Amino acid sequence: MDGNGRWATRQSLPRIAGHKAGAESLRRIVSAAPSFGIETLSAYAFSADNWKRPPSEVAGLMALLGWYLHDETPRLLERAVRISVIGRRDRLAPSLIETIESAESATAGCRSLHLRLAIDYSSREAISRASEARSGFAELLPVDLLIRTGGEQRLSDFMLWECAYAELIFTPRMWPEFDAKDLRHALADFRRRDRRFGGATALPPPPPPQERWLR
Repeated sequence: MDGNGRWATRQSLPRIAGHKAGAESLRRIVSAAPSFGIETLSAYAFSADNWKRPPSEVAGLMALLGWYLHDETPRLLERAVRISVIGRRDRLAPSLIETIESAESATAGCRSLHLRLAIDYSSREAISRASEARSGFAELLPVDLLIRTGGEQRLSDFMLWECAYAELIFTPRMWPEFDAKDLRHALADFRRRDRRFGGATALPPPPPPQERWLR
């Protein structure tokens, strides 16, 4: 979900307007995802490094996240979308934590799509916690396809372990511009790729001898 601020700047709008437009884009993608056969969709909403941004922008983002979770929960229920939040919660405001837990509880039984929203998330911290937990890495779900908008070509501390064999797509499209058509094109690209997982590409068998003689 990269490029919200830059999109807003190009539109001569405040950065928070870009984040609001990004929330609308997420709504569109969540609505379209099940029709493309997507079962789990993870979105990077706020990284652990985003605390370095100006306090006014951080406050606006936190308010927007609370609004999105509160306002979107009825729609998620209508579409049978389960939402869960990954990342730290100890640095979030109690009101936001309450909103997160309420949304998670309300949608826990939904099965059309699992939307995982990463808030105050760091992959390095997640790997460290997983290595210390009894369950190890059992809860770190492998990623098949990672799409990064905004023109940057890096993972930026997002699901580093889970993306070990992920197919990567980097697009110059800013996140507020990204829509269902872009998602469809990315999935078509993904399905054309030869995913070997460290193995070798299987070559087609040679034709029978009689076919070779006829050529």
